[in-house]
Amino acid sequence: MRAAVYFKYGTPEVVQIKEVAKPTPKDNEVIVKVYATSVNRTDCGFRSGKPYIVRLFSGLLSPRQKILGSDFAGEIESIGKDVKTFKTGDKVFGFHPDIFGAHAQYICLSEEASFTNMPQNLSFEEAAAICEGAHYAMNYLKEADFKKQPKILISGATGAIGTAAVQLAKYFGGEVTAVGNTKNLDLIKSLGADSVIDYQKEDFTQRDHKFDIVLDAVGKSTFFKCKKILNKGGIYFSTELGPYYQNMILPLVSSLIGNKKMMFPLPKHSKKEIIFFREIIESGQYRAVIDRKYPLDEISEAYRYVETGQKTGSVVITIVH
Repeated sequence: MRAAVYFKYGTPEVVQIKEVAKPTPKDNEVIVKVYATSVNRTDCGFRSGKPYIVRLFSGLLSPRQKILGSDFAGEIESIGKDVKTFKTGDKVFGFHPDIFGAHAQYICLSEEASFTNMPQNLSFEEAAAICEGAHYAMNYLKEADFKKQPKILISGATGAIGTAAVQLAKYFGGEVTAVGNTKNLDLIKSLGADSVIDYQKEDFTQRDHKFDIVLDAVGKSTFFKCKKILNKGGIYFSTELGPYYQNMILPLVSSLIGNKKMMFPLPKHSKKEIIFFREIIESGQYRAVIDRKYPLDEISEAYRYVETGQKTGSVVITIVH
């Protein structure tokens, strides 16, 4: 099969399209013919090996997993003899962040892995643009108490995590203020934001308004800059480690000192989560946001674009068989 592989850390050019062995499913596994996947910030971090802390998971000197890609959508080509919940020909989508592998024509998955049948109202490209952003947005929003209709500010509301967070926060009942660039204000309004802030014209950390939650979906602010716009008992989340990896330390410190918290919950994916995404998509309460599509042969260009930090929603890779 054809796959995007890399054997050393570096710039997008280290990723090459190669012929590699097609996986064979075990008794409890399925093999999915992948039609679409995505390139995201996580892929970029593991490909570059930066920040260096990622190498604790990916390999100190060279990558252990040679094929990246966590989002996927495709069709089940064959199943192991013990598989009960899927059949050949099922259209499926999901999220495979532990060992990646979706930047290829085929991926092998346990029946219990984080994937399920595709929403009936989505294309393969749209389905491949769902799970990564929605998963990480859920990782933070699950810590919120939506019974109190929290006031939530989402910075970086136009990326994959940000567009997901706006929609999910509104679905759960939050009052959402979304921060984005000028060209995307109408988009984030259409996703459900109650109000918007143009970061090209205003520094949201200097506002007089206060929020119960600040979610920085691009990692460009800090807990210290955002404390003054948090209500008493408010929580700050960031998708990045922060200067000097401070976001790994501040959750402990802020829980002991003061009345405003920094939280950095570790993500945990599940099949149940993917089924939930399918349900809200089919009910019309969530939609995919796609910026650009690239064929697999141009995946290096996709990496370069993602690393500009200017993408809106997801960047999708289409795979031809």
